[in-house]
Amino acid sequence: MDNITLVKYEDKYEKAWDRFVLEESINGTFLQTRNFLNYHPTGRFEDHSLMLMKGNNIIAVIPANETEDGGGKKLISHMGSTFGGIVLGKHYKKIEEAGAILDGLDDYLEDNGFSSITLKMTSRLYAEMDSELLDYFLFLHHYEMTCEVGYAVDFLRYGQDIPSNFNSSRRRGYKNALKQNLSFKMLTSDDEVSEFYTILSDNMKKFDTVPLHTLDELLEFKNVRLKENIAFYGVYLDDCMVAGSMVFRFGKKVFHTQYLAANQNMLSLYPSEFLYKNLIETAREEGFEKLSFGTSTLEHGTILNKSLAQFKEGFGTFEYVNRTYTKIRSKDYENNAKPLR
Repeated sequence: MDNITLVKYEDKYEKAWDRFVLEESINGTFLQTRNFLNYHPTGRFEDHSLMLMKGNNIIAVIPANETEDGGGKKLISHMGSTFGGIVLGKHYKKIEEAGAILDGLDDYLEDNGFSSITLKMTSRLYAEMDSELLDYFLFLHHYEMTCEVGYAVDFLRYGQDIPSNFNSSRRRGYKNALKQNLSFKMLTSDDEVSEFYTILSDNMKKFDTVPLHTLDELLEFKNVRLKENIAFYGVYLDDCMVAGSMVFRFGKKVFHTQYLAANQNMLSLYPSEFLYKNLIETAREEGFEKLSFGTSTLEHGTILNKSLAQFKEGFGTFEYVNRTYTKIRSKDYENNAKPLR
């Protein structure tokens, strides 16, 4: 294959980048578009996204930013998105291209003084086509893998009677929720989203953390930036919201629950079981292939939140894995660990 060129992203490439990610790649999602990434204010991250070119054609892009500490300069999958990694073109997914991309990336890291690189790849759950060849070439180039486990519903393998897919504990919880006069609806007003955000923030305090997004950012997603890709839902007792979710829509492929939260003072009503069941029903009615309840791990996958994972297992889910690849470069490493052939 002819040599490829790596070009650092500039704003003038925005339309070409987004068109490639959404229309011309095998594993791109709206989370890797500039339209999404640009919601971050200038200065939050030092962008160092890359476009891999063959002549005038984009063959891959890497949403990324750079950081620097005592260990040197690092290239990291864009910290403002769930996925970064290598977004690969539909017509450039064979052995020759995959090898050339990794060779070119190695040269770029060396020429630009990076001590390490971290690539958080698009989960297979969201990819239009399989990209396992990239995983193989990452192995050949001495990348180390870590992973996170998530849970999802596959509607092709899911019984029509939704609660029949639950284990006995989740089914019992849902039956108890039905006795509480709860209701479920889409949240359409900013005030409703604000009420959900309060529950979400209070819910996350028990884990000594805060939501990844501010309320203003969620409202900007809803009203401007991600109108077609986002939705909010709530569970109510009379007029009081007791649980809710923010959902990302990936075409008609995956209905992903980015946030799930319940009022901790109302758990005796089993609002989570009621919420999960109705989200599953909504995703199926809207024609999605799968519903994702997200990952159940902490610290880059090294800690399994066992209780949360088992809770999600109870809804008849299957497991999927998100993969992250890291390569640490040093003079000695480069001298002794050339790509395998």
